[in-house]
Amino acid sequence: MSAILNERTAAVLESIIRQYIARAQPVSSAAVIAECYLEVCSATVRNDMARLEEEGYISHPHHAAGSIPTEKGYRYYVEKLKNAQLPLDERLLINHLFHQIEKELDSWLSLAVGLVSQRAQNVAVVTSPRQAAARFHHLELVPLQDRLSLAVLIMRGARVRQQLVSFEKSLTTFELGVMSDRLNHFYGGLTRRDIEKSVRQLSDEETLIKDAIIKMMRIEEEQQNQEPHMEGLKFFLGQPEFMESARAQPFMDLVERRQLGEIIESENPPGGDIRVFIGQENRSPQIKDYSLVLGHYGLPDEAVGSIGVIGPTRMPYDRTIASVRYLAGVMSALVAELYGREPDNSGQ
Repeated sequence: MSAILNERTAAVLESIIRQYIARAQPVSSAAVIAECYLEVCSATVRNDMARLEEEGYISHPHHAAGSIPTEKGYRYYVEKLKNAQLPLDERLLINHLFHQIEKELDSWLSLAVGLVSQRAQNVAVVTSPRQAAARFHHLELVPLQDRLSLAVLIMRGARVRQQLVSFEKSLTTFELGVMSDRLNHFYGGLTRRDIEKSVRQLSDEETLIKDAIIKMMRIEEEQQNQEPHMEGLKFFLGQPEFMESARAQPFMDLVERRQLGEIIESENPPGGDIRVFIGQENRSPQIKDYSLVLGHYGLPDEAVGSIGVIGPTRMPYDRTIASVRYLAGVMSALVAELYGREPDNSGQ
C-alpha cells in the first residue's frame, strides 16, 4: 500500500470506486463528501483526489469531470474484499434451491450459473468438473438375448456408460452375475490405464467385457471437454461500457468460437482461493479489457471445475467475489456427494 493512503485518503478512493461501480459516471469531490460524511471541505477532498491521481489510483476522463478508478485503484479495492460473504438470507435461499432440483450434475451446473449471473449482474461461466482419469466404480451385466448382454459401467462421479457385448455362447443371468462380481473385485477404483496394465486370469467372455470397459472409459475421457454453462449475456451487454458494440466484440467472438471455456480454464490453474484478474492482469489477450473473478469447485484429486464471472472492470466486486466463493463451496459439497467423499473447502 502506498504511503499516501492514510485513513481519509483510502476512504476517498473507496467512495470513488463504489460510486463509479454503481452509476458508471465520474465522481466529484462533492459526491465523495456526501457519501462518506466527511467533515472536511471540498478543497481537502480535491487535494486527496489529486494525490490519488498522481499515484495512479484514479484518473480524469475529461478536464472538468470528476474522477474514475484505474486498474490500480480497483486492485487496491479488491484486496480489501478477499473475505466478502453473501448475506445469510441469500445463502439459505441458495441452499433451498439446490435441494429442490434433481440430484444430477447438469441440473446443478445450470442452477449455479444462473444464480451467479443474477447476483453479479454479469456473465457467469461454470465448466463441468474434469477428472484426471476415469475410474472404475461398478459394473452390471444385463442379459438381453441368448448371446447378447448390456454392459453398464458406472465410473466415479456417477458417470455412466453402456455398451452391448456379444458372446460366442449363451450365458445365464447367474453366470453374468458371477463375471460382473469378479470384474468389480479386480478393477474397483482403477483407472483405464491401470486396467489395461492389469494381469488377471480371465475367461474369454471376461476378456470381451474387459475390452468393453476400457473402450467405455476411453470414450468418457475423450468427451470430458464439454461446452461450459454460460448465462447473463443480457447483463453483460446492458453495461454502459458495451453500448458501443466494438467494446463487446472481443467477448462475443469468444462466445461464437466456443473458446470461452478454454480461456477460463487457462486463466484458472488448480488450487488457491478466489482469483480476480483486472484488465491487463489477464493472461489471455482477448479479455484484457475485462475483469474475471474465478474460483474452483470439486475434489482436487478427483474432479475439478471452474466457476466465474466476466464483465467490465467496473464490476461489483464485493457481490461477485462473495457469490463465486459461496457457489463454489456449494458445488464442491455436491460433487463430493457424487464421489462419496468429504468436500475440501480450504480454499473457499
